[in-house]
Amino acid sequence: MKPNNESLITEVILLGFSKDPKINGALFVLFFAIYVVTFSGNSLIIILIITNAQLHKPMYFFLCVLSILDLCYSTTALPKLLADLFSTERIISVVSCALQIYVILLVEGIECQLLAVMAYDRYVAICHPLHYPILMRWGNCYKLMALVFILSFMLCTVPSIMSPITLCSNQINHFIHFMCEMLAVLKLSCEDISSNELQIFSISFIILLLPLVLILLSYGFIISSVIKIQSAGRSKAFSTCTSHLGVVALYFGTAMLMYFGPASMYSSDQEKYSSLFYVIISPMLNPLIYSLNNREVKDTMKKFLVKITH
Repeated sequence: MKPNNESLITEVILLGFSKDPKINGALFVLFFAIYVVTFSGNSLIIILIITNAQLHKPMYFFLCVLSILDLCYSTTALPKLLADLFSTERIISVVSCALQIYVILLVEGIECQLLAVMAYDRYVAICHPLHYPILMRWGNCYKLMALVFILSFMLCTVPSIMSPITLCSNQINHFIHFMCEMLAVLKLSCEDISSNELQIFSISFIILLLPLVLILLSYGFIISSVIKIQSAGRSKAFSTCTSHLGVVALYFGTAMLMYFGPASMYSSDQEKYSSLFYVIISPMLNPLIYSLNNREVKDTMKKFLVKITH
C-alpha cells in the first residue's frame, strides 16, 4: 500500500461508529468489557495449559496457539478502536494501516489452517488411537505448526506486500468500519483493483475452503467411527469434538460471509458486520466455548481458581 504522489496521503481516516458522545460512551464500555473478557479468557487458557502437566497434550498445545492468535486479533484492533471512540480525529498512518492489514491477514491464515490441524488431531485420536502417540508426537506437532506459520505467511502476507496499491482517497467511509481491513482499503485505490480482488478471492479459496474441506472430511471419518462405538464411550468421544466444531462454525461462517458473500467485494453491511464479528466477538467466545464444553479444561480451571482464591 502506498500513497499517491500528488495527494501525498500519509493517513487514513476511520469514521468509526458514531459521532454522538453518548453512543460512543456506551460503545466504549461495551468494547472495553469485550476486550477484558477476551484478554482474561485467552490468557487464562494459555496459563492453564502451560502450568498444568495434565494438559500437556497435542490437543491443548493447539488450543494454546489458538488463544495466542485470538489475543493477536483483538489487540490489533480493539485498543485503537477504544481510543478512537473518544477522539475527534480518528486517523491511522498508512504504515500502521498496512501493518494492521498484514497482521490480520497472517493471523487469519494461521487460524484457518490451525483449525484443520486440530480436526486432524481429533481424527487420529478417535479413529486411530493406537497410532496417536506416534503420529502426534511432539516433534510432529511442532513441524505442523511451523508449516502452518510458513504457509500462512507465504500465502497471506507476501502477496499483499508484493502488490501495493496507490491511494487516492484517505477516508474509509463506512459507518461501522473501525480498522484497516483489506477489502475496505482496496476501495480507496486510484487504480483498477479487479486483479487485486481476483487475487484475494483465489487466496481466500485456498486458505478458507481447503482447510474447511479437510475439517469436514476428518469429522466425516470421526462420525463413522463413533457410531460403531458402544453408547457408553460415544458421548466421551463426541465431547472432545463439540468445542472444536463450535469454533469452526463460528470462525469459518463469518469469514466466508466476509470473503465469499454475494456482495463481499462491494460496500455492504454484511462485510462490515462480518469483520466486526470475527475480529472482536469470535476471539471472546472461543475460550468460553472451550472452557464450557471441555471437562478437562473446566476441572483444571476450577482447581486453578480455588488455588488462587485461598
